[in-house]
Amino acid sequence: MGLKVAKFGGSSVADAIQINKIKDIVEGDDAIKYVVVSAPGKRFKDDSKVTDLLYLCKTHIEHKIPYEQIFQVISDRYIAVEANLGVDVDAKGELQEIRRNIEAGASVDYIASRGEYLNAKIIAAALGFDFVDAKEIIKFSDKGKFLEDITNDSIKRVLAEHETAVIPGFYGERLDGSIKTFSRGGSDITGALIARAVGADVYENWTDVSGFLMADPRIVDNPKPIEEISYKELRELSYMGASVLHEDAVYPARIENIPINIRNTNSPQDPGTMIVDRPHANINNVVSGIAGSKDFTVINMFKSSMATERGFIRRVAGIMEDHDIAIEHIPTGVDTISVVIDNEMLAGQLDDIIEEFKNQLKPDSIEVTDDIAMIATVGAGMCTRTGTAAKLFTALAEANINIRMIDQGSSEMNIIVGVDNTKFEDAIRAIYNAFVE
Repeated sequence: MGLKVAKFGGSSVADAIQINKIKDIVEGDDAIKYVVVSAPGKRFKDDSKVTDLLYLCKTHIEHKIPYEQIFQVISDRYIAVEANLGVDVDAKGELQEIRRNIEAGASVDYIASRGEYLNAKIIAAALGFDFVDAKEIIKFSDKGKFLEDITNDSIKRVLAEHETAVIPGFYGERLDGSIKTFSRGGSDITGALIARAVGADVYENWTDVSGFLMADPRIVDNPKPIEEISYKELRELSYMGASVLHEDAVYPARIENIPINIRNTNSPQDPGTMIVDRPHANINNVVSGIAGSKDFTVINMFKSSMATERGFIRRVAGIMEDHDIAIEHIPTGVDTISVVIDNEMLAGQLDDIIEEFKNQLKPDSIEVTDDIAMIATVGAGMCTRTGTAAKLFTALAEANINIRMIDQGSSEMNIIVGVDNTKFEDAIRAIYNAFVE
């Protein structure tokens, strides 16, 4: 049966109705021994996340604005959840202590972390699991640097004493005893760290979607779900703008080769997406996913015999580094080089960069193309399938979409094309229909 660690996100723990769904999931799977939870998220479209409200309390205090009404909204939510679940963790007393600490000048990290802390105590009582405070096991240095090895040892040591436990995500403790939160994706990171330390067979990440989709549903109608995807493919899609797990939330599980299963709390019967080291051979899709972003600028330089000029690319990169600008892509040819830059990073520096290219690199000519969208077609099976590139380019041609740039990674796991911003959505639909429909 194995051992599972299950993390439930904000929408999955938003109220007692959602928490009862969690209870059914956990009670229906004896393999789930450790549960990581977020703070309550939105219950409906115009609702507020508890963590956002806690941050707002701190902001009001800093600006000497009354915060009591906001804190009362937070209190009412927790007290209602406690009552509706029929548990007793003295939520009222916990909230009073939190309020006293806020008024005593508690740090913003402490205040923000209380959403997960109190939610975990309530959910532990509802499940009949032990409550383990994240500050006991997630460790940071006094300067706020995450201590990976100490954390791993702490998790192993503490959880060895608990057959089952609920742990709040998002935060840990500095060596001086103060609370420190993760900067982003905190609860996902906590779940992956625990999965790694306890040697889980599977790390389940429960949210409000049934796994990842092959394309953005705002562009493609009812895109197919991704059944299985490798860590490497996931990184490619994430880099190109797909909404997937942040790398920090994947890394702890990836280094121990623990599969991550993205599941839907509202549709637990759906298998979701399995993230694995290598996709199984019976996965037939050539393409795993399609993702992209708009608003790039491409600087095309032409210089005779550029390929034989030593240090040319190094000098290009040096100029970009001097301007603190990352290069997104850099396709090259015998006499050409294209530098692809995110428009946000340019920040009005384009003319200065062009001038430095001219002075330092002496190109024969420079052309600048802006308003370019970059689209990545990603799939581990692409490199072994004859005609994949031809199929992609034909699909775009038949949709009357001009390809402005082509770049293929050395892994042969993706093909990236640049098209006009105005053709971005049409290009994604054309590629999706060619490979999926």
